[in-house]
Amino acid sequence: MSVTFTLNPAIDATALARTYREQGRVRIGNFLAGDGAQQLRDALAARQDWKQVMNSGERVVELDRPTRAQLTPEQLSQLDDAVHAGARSGFQYRYEAVRVPDDDAQRAASGDIVAAFARFLSAGPARELLRSIVGEEAIAFADAQATAYAPGDFLTGHDDKVAGKKRFAAYVLGLNPVWRIEWGGLLLMHKNDHDVAGVSPGFNTLDLFGIGQMHSVSQVTRAAAWRRYAITGWLRAR
Repeated sequence: MSVTFTLNPAIDATALARTYREQGRVRIGNFLAGDGAQQLRDALAARQDWKQVMNSGERVVELDRPTRAQLTPEQLSQLDDAVHAGARSGFQYRYEAVRVPDDDAQRAASGDIVAAFARFLSAGPARELLRSIVGEEAIAFADAQATAYAPGDFLTGHDDKVAGKKRFAAYVLGLNPVWRIEWGGLLLMHKNDHDVAGVSPGFNTLDLFGIGQMHSVSQVTRAAAWRRYAITGWLRAR
């Protein structure tokens, strides 16, 4: 898909950098100019190559839609029970994803709109903006994956620290034109075991937050009219 992404020229990098320094996180509203965000949202809603990803302890499990369609109701129920049991005391997640390769040549050869967005974040004015807000000139590229949280999906608390990944900050591009707080899917920053600060899924919003902060995504409820769409990843050095 051929698409050109452009930053909103009204973005105030200086004010955003100040907020990021003070709070360790910031939300950028109206991140993309034009209809770039809507094109991304429409593309994600239409595609069928999603893989459901979840973990069983340290092991990552991926199920494409044809495989899931072959599971019996009993098997699906057992899988659901196992996922929720894992969330009672450990790190657990479940959602659908489409990943973008980190390799520049593979990205350049891809016609995927998510790969195009990853290239956009990884060079030019977008990368310079992110460097200035986060305060890290060493940011070389943004890795990326599209995510879709259906009712029942969630991501428990973690801090994004992974040895060798050279991550400076995480980002979430919200692609939800309509969302109610009551539908869940909130990005929650954990101040401690009893105090959190969160934001509801937005549209054309880019949330940035520093590595090392405990955070989670609350479970999307059955009331949600749509899946929670986003493009997520980390700003990294090579």
